[in-house]
Amino acid sequence: MVRRDRLRRMREWWVQVGLLAVPLLAAYLHIPPPQLSPALHSWKTSGKFFTYKGLRIFYQDSLGVVGSPEIVVLLHGFPTSSYDWYKIWEGLTLRFHRVIALDFLGFGFSDKPRPHQYSIFEQASIVESLLRHLGLQNRRINLLSHDYGDIVAQELLYRYKQNRSGRLTIKSLCLSNGGIFPETHRPLLLQKLLKDGGVLSPILTRLMNFFVFSRGLTPVFGPYTRPSESELWDMWAGIRNNDGNLVIDSLLQYINQRKKFRRRWVGALASVSIPIHFIYGPLDPINPYPEFLELYRKTLPRSTVSILDDHISHYPQLEDPMGFLNAYMGFINSF
Repeated sequence: MVRRDRLRRMREWWVQVGLLAVPLLAAYLHIPPPQLSPALHSWKTSGKFFTYKGLRIFYQDSLGVVGSPEIVVLLHGFPTSSYDWYKIWEGLTLRFHRVIALDFLGFGFSDKPRPHQYSIFEQASIVESLLRHLGLQNRRINLLSHDYGDIVAQELLYRYKQNRSGRLTIKSLCLSNGGIFPETHRPLLLQKLLKDGGVLSPILTRLMNFFVFSRGLTPVFGPYTRPSESELWDMWAGIRNNDGNLVIDSLLQYINQRKKFRRRWVGALASVSIPIHFIYGPLDPINPYPEFLELYRKTLPRSTVSILDDHISHYPQLEDPMGFLNAYMGFINSF
């Protein structure tokens, strides 16, 4: 009898816990995205949108040096946005006539359709479409990329190599801390879970919050160059915009695409004659030193490399903007 009462009370307790948890979970899942900081709000209002196959794509386009013919297009990394470039933006406008960056589909202020089969091929086509929209399809373009953007740049380079009409004419390419070699890429645990999570992925993306995001992203920065809490909130606000946390698992399929199309994309880097440079934060846990750098130099012996200070990690343009900018200007002024 005592045991029966104890079991009954236990069942009643779990029912009460469940009744309390359901509305709390529902409220948690409907937490609105954070307010944009003044700086991030200014970035959005100073940008523009264009339409690609019915989808709105956010971009920035700044006029810089008068009389210069030079154009640079910036390609951001995962899981952030074009705002990654804000620390070097003004410096770039002092060297280039046009400085252009976009939020890839599924990132930042761009649309984030779901369900959708996100691919590097589509992102490359969006870059081409943006430059046609701006009337720059026949101009020679300098590409500056980071992380995920490196893979998009590789696809653009492959298309340029094929000399297909309507493709970009690439003048130079500068990569930075991107996993261009699948065999030396070390994705974060959360990335692995979301990429291959199957039925778990939608649950994990819905449960993701600022705490999980910040704890996952902070270790890819150097110990002395980690983002402030306000900077992390800016990154999180970009992800949460348009419910972007719900498409992270779909975006991460680029890791599988990179393995599948390694020959196409690494081959493009190895076979073109344009100037190529790599800016490297050597403390990067995702593209670790020295394995990554050794393979890069072996595969691309004609490419030049800038290695930043030992404590700089995966986001060099944010961690050491002056060092990054100086390295890039040194490359651009070398040809």
